[in-house]
Amino acid sequence: MSGRGGGAGSALTWAALRDVKCAELEQAADGWGRVSNRADAARDRIVGQFLPGLGETQKGEAVGAAVGRLRRLGTNFQYIYTECGLLRTTLNSLAHEIKTQQRVLEGALDDAEALKFTVHADGSVTFPAAGEGLIDGKPLAGGTTSGVPNPGMVTPSGLVAPNPNAGKAQDIADRVAQAVRTAADADWRYTRILRSLKAHEGLGVPAATWTDAAADAEAVRDAARGYLKNAIPHDASPAERKAWWAGLTDEQREEYLAVYPDQIGNLDGIPALVRDAANRDNLQLLMGKLEGRDDDDSATKLAALREIDRQLRVVPKAGEPPMYLLGIGDQGNGRAIVSYGNPDTSRNVAAYVPGLNTSLDKAFAEGDLKRARDLSIAANQHGEPSAAITWLGYDAPQSPDGLGTLAVAVGGRAEEGGLAFGEFMGGIEVANDHNDPHLTAIGHSYGSRTVGAATQQPGGIPGVDEIVFVGSPGVGVESADDLGVGRDHVFVGAAANDVVTKVPSTEQTVLGASEMLFGGPAAAYLFGDLADRGDDDVWFGKDPASEAFGARRFEVGDGPTMIANGKLNVDAHSQYFDPDIDRTSVENMGLIAAGHANRIKREESR
Repeated sequence: MSGRGGGAGSALTWAALRDVKCAELEQAADGWGRVSNRADAARDRIVGQFLPGLGETQKGEAVGAAVGRLRRLGTNFQYIYTECGLLRTTLNSLAHEIKTQQRVLEGALDDAEALKFTVHADGSVTFPAAGEGLIDGKPLAGGTTSGVPNPGMVTPSGLVAPNPNAGKAQDIADRVAQAVRTAADADWRYTRILRSLKAHEGLGVPAATWTDAAADAEAVRDAARGYLKNAIPHDASPAERKAWWAGLTDEQREEYLAVYPDQIGNLDGIPALVRDAANRDNLQLLMGKLEGRDDDDSATKLAALREIDRQLRVVPKAGEPPMYLLGIGDQGNGRAIVSYGNPDTSRNVAAYVPGLNTSLDKAFAEGDLKRARDLSIAANQHGEPSAAITWLGYDAPQSPDGLGTLAVAVGGRAEEGGLAFGEFMGGIEVANDHNDPHLTAIGHSYGSRTVGAATQQPGGIPGVDEIVFVGSPGVGVESADDLGVGRDHVFVGAAANDVVTKVPSTEQTVLGASEMLFGGPAAAYLFGDLADRGDDDVWFGKDPASEAFGARRFEVGDGPTMIANGKLNVDAHSQYFDPDIDRTSVENMGLIAAGHANRIKREESR
């Protein structure tokens, strides 16, 4: 095809449009698809076989050099997979649009043949005499009419010719012109896209290359909406999404992964291996997109993405859980969902929801991800395979002054996060290979309020058997009985020196006055306790560690002294997941996640 930007000046004719061999475009697309698949297989072989094999069987400096080159080769194959996948979809989408216009043209030509009209090379249509003149009754003369590419935009003027063939000829000419114009526009659009799908010179894949790839993916995504029909079932249930994915052909799946890795990778109900593959590709595109920006927010998220990418490239040692990237995104404060262990094949799956001040930054990538990893290791010591997930699928409240502005952390974020978390767990349940997987929801700090909100959605949290709260300022309900799993399946860990579990729910006036007069949250705690002595309420409802709440409290370390030298120490709030500091807490949560809650070390309620 040789469209020159579409419009009246297009070099495309209806005869050229008729003769386009779309099958050849589709064959070319298949060829690029095969290249893409082979690159993907080669990348998997490098990551899954060669790199682990080197680390296990070889030692020395040469091994380090070989590993570096293999990783570089793996990155090259990943780039080839991405770009060739985009080429395949671009060619298939072009063929789809051209075939659509060929059908329009074919219908118009068939009608012209049936009526014995002549369609000329320029698209004009000659029609014969017909009808009767109003004066002499003789047949009205025939004529020739030209099409209007967008007939709906033109208002006819003057008297309509009484020859009945004139209107039919005009309709045929209009359809021919519109098909040619639309095909020429498609030719022009896809030519620009195809010209942009080319790699930089050399064997490296620098950050700028991924920046270009991100732009390429966006261009192909916009162009392919009609071909792929934008049919991703965002508003469906996780079970319906699983069925949709299972019903696609292999080629359709490959194209969705190539064009929409960001959407497929974050779609609850899709198999974990598929989400992981999509998100690993999208991770590269996200880093490429953020590389081109210079604002602080982009720099913060880019640092986190680079750290996640680094961890994903580390080959796990024998007995260590592999990483699966179940979600990634830069919207809001950032999104990241990482599983240690395959949540589809594991009998036990625990999902941890972080809380206040959590966002997609390097501290999250290093600290919060390690929490799930350590929990997975602890749970896997007790029989059937277990997976543990860090779920940052919502915008946790950001309180730069810590507890001093905890009052701003109202329930809105928890409600939104709870809805998203419930849908995620629904996807975990339906994608799991076991008929009745054992699922555990763990909320830390404000994350416990988010988990509590999820339990109040219709039907509660899908599939969840156990609920664990640690460092909780309240979960939004007054009793463990209100959480939908039975009080014997609700567990709480509250360190003796964790101030977040102790700040009472006083009136803001009391809190404000105490902070003003006596210097911040430490005074707020002390004066609040005096004002509400013996009360079981904390910030978001009844204290989960209290006897009145009714949960099963498990043993955790006390943590460092809460107030020292007149200053508040909040370190106890962040140590529940650290096996080097609070092994008892980690082991107890591991037992719960593994389905052995009867073996936890208990602690009396407050």
